[in-house]
Amino acid sequence: MSEYKIRLQSSEVKDFVTRASACDFDIDVSYNHLTVDAKSILGVLAMDLRQILTVSCNGYSADFENYLAGKYAVA
Repeated sequence: MSEYKIRLQSSEVKDFVTRASACDFDIDVSYNHLTVDAKSILGVLAMDLRQILTVSCNGYSADFENYLAGKYAVA
């Protein structure tokens, strides 16, 4: 399992969910006590997008992980 810290803008959620949905493994997004499925656009939009989110991948996709690391990763 790998984890990434990311920031999302509301305009980026659709692309993020589309890319997560292309993966054949579970991906979760969490902040504080709330965890949602990254493949659920309503779930991701319900998150506090002003905060740093944690993305947990329960599998491996080079394309998705490169997308996260290159576009949204928080140092």
